[in-house]
Amino acid sequence: MSQPAGSANGPSLDAAAETAVRQCMGLRAGESCVVVTDDDKEAIGEALDAAAREITDEAVLARYPPGDQHGEEPPDPVAAAMRSADVVLAPTTRSLSHTRARGAANEVGARVATLPGITEDVFSKGLDADYATIREACEGIRAQVADADEIRVASPQGTDVTFEPGEREWRSDTGIVHEPGAMSNLPAGEVFVSPETADGTYAVDGTMMPHGRLDDPIEFVVEDGFVTGIDDPEVREQVETAAEEVGEDAFNLAELGIGANVGVRELAGHLLLDEKAAGTVHIAIGDDAGIGGDTDAPLHLDGILREPTVFADGEEVALPEV
Repeated sequence: MSQPAGSANGPSLDAAAETAVRQCMGLRAGESCVVVTDDDKEAIGEALDAAAREITDEAVLARYPPGDQHGEEPPDPVAAAMRSADVVLAPTTRSLSHTRARGAANEVGARVATLPGITEDVFSKGLDADYATIREACEGIRAQVADADEIRVASPQGTDVTFEPGEREWRSDTGIVHEPGAMSNLPAGEVFVSPETADGTYAVDGTMMPHGRLDDPIEFVVEDGFVTGIDDPEVREQVETAAEEVGEDAFNLAELGIGANVGVRELAGHLLLDEKAAGTVHIAIGDDAGIGGDTDAPLHLDGILREPTVFADGEEVALPEV
């Protein structure tokens, strides 16, 4: 088999697709694979389909027009194809992660990876990694934090915030999707928890929507597990708009995540990639129902801290380095 050539802009789509299909999904000869994509992500979909066809004759590319919003169900024939597959890869403009179609595929044993909003640059950079190493990095972080009663995060930008996971379990998104019914985002590489409560101040100095990469930090104040202060009007407007629908749940402190993808060498301004960057922390506001919490809200707003120090019950956590 010929090796895919690189390019002046970094690893080719073909190389990234090989990593996704072989390392992450563990696709085997004789298994069925469905690549679900849309008109705007066609190049990535075709690269994944080509990589799958090198392994199995049971590979299908299912393409449809981009949806209008995240979580919108794919067309019925696409959903049916997902349910019938051993492996599903979904590079789409709008996320399929929280759809009934994705859930139904997992329920019957499909191994699923969603790649919501993926760009060619993010695909190449985020999959230019050894996912066995990323899994080890996740395991190393989780071993240090899993039993802690209190996690404190500090940063030179002014962060000093304490989280109490309580009874909620730390989870790992390793990108290794080899077990029937397993599901992951790609690119992957993080350890995360939905804490029961939190207090303090955190300063996002990396990436946050709607801004992308930030020039100046955004400060958040947290009291009793809810964000009570946001010093950026555009971010505050996003949360207040959601609060019109669900009230204070929109201000829920939803997630503490620690990046473990040692292949991400710099922030790209794309949350799907940047929240996985090794050595970073991300903190999210809003919905946590899908990650071990009990708050159902119409937003999950991540902000990335580039220079965190993390303490578990007072002991500094050794974060992975690129």
